[in-house]
Amino acid sequence: GNAEIIAHYGTEEQKERYLLPLLNGEVFSSYSMTEPQGGSDPTLFTTRARRDGDEWVLEGWKFFSSNARTAAFLIVMAVSNPDVSAYKGMSMFLVPTDTPGVEIVRNVGLMGESLHDEDAGMHALIHYNEVRLPAESLLGGEGQAFAIAQTRLGGGRIHHAMRTVGICQKALDMMCERALSRQTQGSLLAEKQSVQNYVADSYAQLMQFRLFVLYVAWEIDEYQDYRKVRHDIAAIKVLTPQVLHDIVQRSIQVHGALGVSNEMPLGRMWMMAPIMGLVDGPSEVHRVTVARQVLKRYEAAPGLWPTEHLPEKIAAAREKFAEYLELEVANL
Repeated sequence: GNAEIIAHYGTEEQKERYLLPLLNGEVFSSYSMTEPQGGSDPTLFTTRARRDGDEWVLEGWKFFSSNARTAAFLIVMAVSNPDVSAYKGMSMFLVPTDTPGVEIVRNVGLMGESLHDEDAGMHALIHYNEVRLPAESLLGGEGQAFAIAQTRLGGGRIHHAMRTVGICQKALDMMCERALSRQTQGSLLAEKQSVQNYVADSYAQLMQFRLFVLYVAWEIDEYQDYRKVRHDIAAIKVLTPQVLHDIVQRSIQVHGALGVSNEMPLGRMWMMAPIMGLVDGPSEVHRVTVARQVLKRYEAAPGLWPTEHLPEKIAAAREKFAEYLELEVANL
């Protein structure tokens, strides 16, 4: 996602400095957008970017900036013009992590990770304390942050779905191996109807999800415009945590006690489900997006009754073919 927006909106100098090392695997980057008081609603963001001569000065706090502790640079979203709509008054900045004033206060871990293990957390709470940046640190045009963010997040959401396909396939593989290896009550688990249901449901769910992911990826390539694919990206993002939870949960059940132990990867796989329901926007927001976009394709019924109301359709048919019906009656 970060590489994508630099490729889309970066200057040649920015691509040389940030994009090439990123693509070559020489450095990591971090996307610093969410704030402690606001995540999916950018109108709540308060981190400011103000002009001071030929420089920009960043001041504010960001939360859950993933991989910041290992990143060579951050992409920061900040309010550059508080006098206009948040959707037009925010800008993106490329900020090297060693810039004076970039203060990583703590690295937050995910659920299941120890609160006391300082090396576990990878999601930073950052204070941008009067961070001074040259004018060329601006990514894209001033006020373009929201458009850039949609490019970044649209790509990120489909990437999450792609990874989920792989995780779910692995969970299904593990489920089938266990079913064919473990016996109980005189027969293999694979011969139990409940386990067969798990296998069949997981296979069907995964195939549907995989094909939908492929279709959305094709749409992105075909249209080269995330706005045209927005509803399908949102739909696939809603399905991602559901499919992940369902298939991994079934695999855990088939593995029994071993499935919930730390000797199998299923527990960590399962804990990704609620994370996928929140990362790059909560499922509730994406459902609203899907519904609004789908409803735009329709219009209200012109009268009191639905357009498929059978009495109305029968009456309309009788009126339309009245002449033929009269002839038929006359010929009887």
